[in-house]
Amino acid sequence: MAFPIMQGMNPAQQISAERDMKVSMNLPISVFALLVALKAGAVLPAHAQHTHHEPARDTRGSSAPTQRFATDAPLREGMVRIHTALDTLRHYEMGHMPQPLAIEQVADIQSAIDTLFATCKLEADADAALHGLLVPLIAAVQAFKQNPADIGTIAAMRQAVADYPRLFDDSPSRYAAGTDSDPSH
Repeated sequence: MAFPIMQGMNPAQQISAERDMKVSMNLPISVFALLVALKAGAVLPAHAQHTHHEPARDTRGSSAPTQRFATDAPLREGMVRIHTALDTLRHYEMGHMPQPLAIEQVADIQSAIDTLFATCKLEADADAALHGLLVPLIAAVQAFKQNPADIGTIAAMRQAVADYPRLFDDSPSRYAAGTDSDPSH
């Protein structure tokens, strides 16, 4: 089904947008409104001190930047927290972790996202690229909260941040291919 907002999108973007909307329908209204605002490039109130020079855009379909974006300490620390939790959640995916512990790990991911919005200070292009990663991560976190038994939501979280080392100059060895944080692993 094509929505008027999807006019001008290529077929792959329309499919992605429709999938995002279908996932969003299961989310609480406030979270859905957050995702719509992020997709439209609006500034979040909790994120108001974050300087924006241009609206957020989806970076998943774009080519790699010629030079990766610089990071700040809050971004590096937040991504370490997110990747550490995702690595730990592999035990849940394999059935070796009880659900309450998995829920705690996902809460840690949500906390890291909240901290990123509150403290991360990036240039406009880097900020837009980061939003392109965080929007699908937030959707996957919310989907997990609604159905913690669906381990596919963890794979979606991992996929959401898969482009981070390609987009950001943040100690490449930390997220190198073949490590626990590598989504293809």
